[in-house]
Amino acid sequence: MSLAQRVLLTWLFTLVFLTMLVLKLDGKVTWNWFLIFLPVWIFDSILLLMLGVKMAGRCRAGHDLRQGAPGLRRKVWYLMALLLKLGFCVTLCARLEHLTNLRLVYICIPLWTMLTGAMVELGANIFPQRRD
Repeated sequence: MSLAQRVLLTWLFTLVFLTMLVLKLDGKVTWNWFLIFLPVWIFDSILLLMLGVKMAGRCRAGHDLRQGAPGLRRKVWYLMALLLKLGFCVTLCARLEHLTNLRLVYICIPLWTMLTGAMVELGANIFPQRRD
């Protein structure tokens, strides 16, 4: 998938999600919150599929994992971040639908974990380790 296609896909799913969210918050529709978040989950499923294919390509037979360790480590981080985001979205929808009575602090733990990891990743990219 080219960069232009990925950008277009991202904008399309974001537009659909925000439109559905505004309609729900405005009271125009009475849809389930899980249905409102459906574009987010479809987009995340596409990302998960693409990431899985790339990781499987890295782990194929005959490929030296020691040479690609930083790339594979980064892909594992992307996988963890995506799963944390999905966990946050599912628990948020469950709370909004009154399926669970979790406090908002507990619902936001996956989101905070993902954001903390993203800041660590950003810091590691901005200030690379010296190799003398």
